[in-house]
Amino acid sequence: MSKKIVVLTGAGMSADSGLKTFRDADGLWEGHDVMEVASPQGFARDPTLVLDFYNQRRRQLLEASPNEGHRALVELEHHFEVSIVTQNVDDLHERAGSSHVLHLHGELFKVRSTGNPMDVLEWKKDLTLGDCCGSGFQLRPHIVWFGEQVPLLPRAAQITREADLLLIIGTSMQVYPAASLIHYSPPGIPIFFIDPRPTVSPDDFENLTIVAKTAAAGVPTVVSDLIGRAI
Repeated sequence: MSKKIVVLTGAGMSADSGLKTFRDADGLWEGHDVMEVASPQGFARDPTLVLDFYNQRRRQLLEASPNEGHRALVELEHHFEVSIVTQNVDDLHERAGSSHVLHLHGELFKVRSTGNPMDVLEWKKDLTLGDCCGSGFQLRPHIVWFGEQVPLLPRAAQITREADLLLIIGTSMQVYPAASLIHYSPPGIPIFFIDPRPTVSPDDFENLTIVAKTAAAGVPTVVSDLIGRAI
């Protein structure tokens, strides 16, 4: 039976593709306080600002490409059963070719009705005030904002519970509830933490290996090692 590898990815996974992280900008995202552009209160206060912010992010994502880290995870899938749980709202895992990706915090190329959260549409163009769902409600980015529930968290926790090995890539593991996922992994399984500025130490978790590199540099190395052991 193929080993189950669960991959938890954060903003650092896509940093080498040119997408900014919160952490690198001291809580600012492209010059904005994240609470202005990534909270229900911010949207209620200035919906035009929020929509424009995500329009810029969407345009930026259209120009981005998967990096070597994304592509290495696709290669890993050829040898193991791989499930990716990502905090990222980009589609770079999918574009690289990964088959099983769960987006914990939503997806930038989708929008949803403000009147019915289950009414979700594919969307790659700009979103403006007046763009409405079929029931006449304004559309908003399909993003989990600060202060909102994370509906896919139970599913992500279940995926993590079934892991034989855990890869954590490009995340501080300090933003909850996503940071709690590591605690759902079975006791004693191997854990690889790939990040140029690791926020954990081998004392924190049993069987932890730290790779202090970017995703594009560190993931191919770890993947090559795992595949080599499997052959």
